Amino acid sequence: MKRLYRSTTDVKIAGICGGIAEEWQVDPGIIRLAAVFAVLVTGIFPLVITYIIAWIILPKGRPPTQQ
Repeated sequence: MKRLYRSTTDVKIAGICGGIAEEWQVDPGIIRLAAVFAVLVTGIFPLVITYIIAWIILPKGRPPTQQ
């Protein structure tokens, strides 16, 4: 089972979008644009809280055996 990690190389704020982009093998800019769109559609509060929770819960970087 794959695990989601925060990116250590592609970081703008916390590496959440970079980690998702690495896992899905897509451009991180697309994930960031989708996040901004989701903020505008759902309102700022729900997605910001979700981002902060992900920042706290997700470990930073991949273990050396999975890179």
